Amino acid sequence: MSTLAHSAAVADRPIDRWFASYSGDHVNATNQRIHVFAVPAILWSVIALLWCIPSPDPMFRAGVWAALPMFAAMLFYYRSSRALGLGMLVQFVLFALLTHWIAQTFGIRALLWTAVTVFVVAWIAQFIGHKIEGKKPSFLTDLTYLLIGPAWVLAKLYRKLGWSY
Repeated sequence: MSTLAHSAAVADRPIDRWFASYSGDHVNATNQRIHVFAVPAILWSVIALLWCIPSPDPMFRAGVWAALPMFAAMLFYYRSSRALGLGMLVQFVLFALLTHWIAQTFGIRALLWTAVTVFVVAWIAQFIGHKIEGKKPSFLTDLTYLLIGPAWVLAKLYRKLGWSY
């Protein structure tokens, strides 16, 4: 496949269309910087909150309620882009390790309160960023953007490192 044909094929991927639309709502540099920190913080806090749900069956260990959505999301990302899927898998594993460490070291109650605090503060930051931007958050038009945000942040990192996705 020629470079031009490859570029056209890549540009036609659904993930690129999602990113183009998402980027249109995130033009302001301050809003983008807020998102680079707040989106992963929200993602971690959701994982941690799910981690705190007790398991009804002793066979299931802590974190099973977080593992299932992480796996489903990773499949979504992997289908969109192998490189992003693998990057999100690494991020999920790191977040799960951090969550497990906090739960084991400080207890599930501390994990719960930390996750709630991070969730609230990160969302406040997001809404401040969108106030600065002058546009409403993308997820208010389509909930899929809640999945696109973390991949968009990761794609920004990939571009900065010179990696393709």
